[in-house]
Amino acid sequence: MGKWQRALNGKINDVNITTNTAPSLETHVVKGACPHDCPDTCALEYHVTNGKLIEVKGSASHSVTAGVLCTKVAKYPLRTYHPTRVKTPLKRVGNKGEAKFAPISWDEALAMVATKFKSIIAEHGAEAILPYSYAGNMGILQYSSMDRRFFHALGASQLERTICSSAGAAGLQVTLGSRLGTDVEAFAHSELIILWGTNPITSNLHLWSRCQEAKRRGAKLIAIDPYKSLSAEKCHKWLAIKPGTDAALALAMMHVLVRDDLLDHGYIANHTLGFSELKERVRDWTPERAAQVCGIAANEIETLANAYGSTKKAVIRLNYGMQRHGGGGMAVRTVACLPALTGAWTEASGGLLLSTSGAFPINTAYLERPDLMSCNANGELPRMVNMSALGDALTALNAPPIKAMFVYNSNPAAVAPDGNKVLAGLAREDLFTVVHDIFVTDTARFADIVLPATTQPEHDDIHRAYGHYDITLNRRAIDPIGKSLANTEVFRRLAKAMNLSDPCFDESDESMIRQAFDWSHKTLSGQSFEALESDGFLRLKYPKKDGFITPFANGEFGTPSGKCEFYSEALAKHGFDPLPTYTPPHEYGDANLAAKFPLALNTPPARNFMNSTFANIEELAKPHGAPTVQLHPADAHARNLREGARVRVWNARGEMKLAATITEDTREGVATILWGHWRNHPGAEGFVNDLTSQALTDLGGGATFYDCRVEVSIA
Repeated sequence: MGKWQRALNGKINDVNITTNTAPSLETHVVKGACPHDCPDTCALEYHVTNGKLIEVKGSASHSVTAGVLCTKVAKYPLRTYHPTRVKTPLKRVGNKGEAKFAPISWDEALAMVATKFKSIIAEHGAEAILPYSYAGNMGILQYSSMDRRFFHALGASQLERTICSSAGAAGLQVTLGSRLGTDVEAFAHSELIILWGTNPITSNLHLWSRCQEAKRRGAKLIAIDPYKSLSAEKCHKWLAIKPGTDAALALAMMHVLVRDDLLDHGYIANHTLGFSELKERVRDWTPERAAQVCGIAANEIETLANAYGSTKKAVIRLNYGMQRHGGGGMAVRTVACLPALTGAWTEASGGLLLSTSGAFPINTAYLERPDLMSCNANGELPRMVNMSALGDALTALNAPPIKAMFVYNSNPAAVAPDGNKVLAGLAREDLFTVVHDIFVTDTARFADIVLPATTQPEHDDIHRAYGHYDITLNRRAIDPIGKSLANTEVFRRLAKAMNLSDPCFDESDESMIRQAFDWSHKTLSGQSFEALESDGFLRLKYPKKDGFITPFANGEFGTPSGKCEFYSEALAKHGFDPLPTYTPPHEYGDANLAAKFPLALNTPPARNFMNSTFANIEELAKPHGAPTVQLHPADAHARNLREGARVRVWNARGEMKLAATITEDTREGVATILWGHWRNHPGAEGFVNDLTSQALTDLGGGATFYDCRVEVSIA
């Protein structure tokens, strides 16, 4: 057994933590994987000298990463060695929200948590305990393994993890039957690239490099976005549509494709279902009609549709911003129909990419053990709580009410919608809150117990991606800082403190890593864990053309029919429109609301942050300065606002006071605030998510961050 294996035997103690590296003055390199919520999932190289992380580099041998990292991860030692890291367990000694804590031992912390959990279960039942986690760490073990086993065995409420991608995932599933898409490396060979609701310079850097390569080869780049992002600035065309109107634009594109016969009739006949019904649906969706909905000119829609239909080497990069409104699931479904109409799937550099997360044969049931859950007297499994409605769950849910919350891999006080309700819930004196994190985040300020977490170089894990087709291995490079523990070890210890005796709680990280994927699956045929260990990454086996993965070149969709389903019987059975359609955002249809709050709030991510991660790293936060609200000159003029004026952005849910920036980079009728800052950032009062709503999407029950009306006035 190697040294790193011994270090991961699941029996690490507080003080004497086995290291995987012998002291040395020479720098050595350990292979790793980026854990953050980004489609690139870069292969990393940790450079370590005498047990200290000196530098993090991108792997030059990994074809996707190609030796390049984003600014955030390239500065990873700043995060690992940040002076404000939580290094020991803490207990609250002040009021909730004050962030006054005293250090305690792990034994004390675990005993306090176990005692409280047992008391709550005895009085209210286990459903009164709620886990809250998401993608703060996307390693398969840190994201969903020992934690799920623990809460399943406990009988706690289940968390419906919807805050990011559930609407788009549902839209893809009913249309394509799986979350697969165009190979990111094939974008370099496309003739037309449509960046639809995405800013890859900020959130998908390695796709952007392929876009730039395609541009140098003569490809045309078009950005569809209410905001002129860094990426849109560098495209040939920026189509500034109204937020939430993407499906209307896609329907009008289909109208032109059908009208002008820019179709692949062979692909439609062999690999699609419901074309005749779709043809009727789009008959009335003329460019003129869509122009009224989308706020762009009809001739721009004509030009876009003709460009798209003129080459099969046309690829659409969707991203999750465009599905965060009331009709978001249907919007993704509608756009996802386009490549099948033109036969773009037959080209490696054609098609569409939203996510590749469905490509990976993960042993989910083995890792998470849902069989540990018990049914109640009515034969029902523990209730499901939608994380996008956390405010209501903490302030209004009964039978039983939430009496304890365990937060890890997330910062809901910053990222959850309707933030004032979330804070009201977190401030409840009768809510026992545990936060396992690297820093005292906005959420941890309200915690009763804070537990110190490891950063990525301090633990082992294995990763899938949602922007490419490679499995990546992360090996521990340094000892945990202070008394920090990985998620897996925390839940092992807590299971013991709660007297949970199933043998699964004794399983080591190394065992789970080796069994995280189904190595007998056809996509891993002929592959081995040993090869992954040697290289640090390996690519799944899917059909290829010109050396690139082409998942739907020959059809083989994952739908019940095996075809791209323009008509979905599954949607019809659940009461949804079975055909692609336009579902307006929730807050667009109310005329009284629109009159009172006439601006659409748009909150794209700031470049140096990853949701709320990295926002406390001064070197990364400083270039952004204080948040501002960006307004189109026409909107500023109508409100008598000048550049730099202190303004109030508000609606019925909350308000934010900050400086105004007047720019044509945001379309008329839209207020844009780049987000990712923590609460109480100098230069601003209030917080952007205090304005957003707990309303959910049509499909997938997702968050609707971009379905929010506000007004702006002098503060």
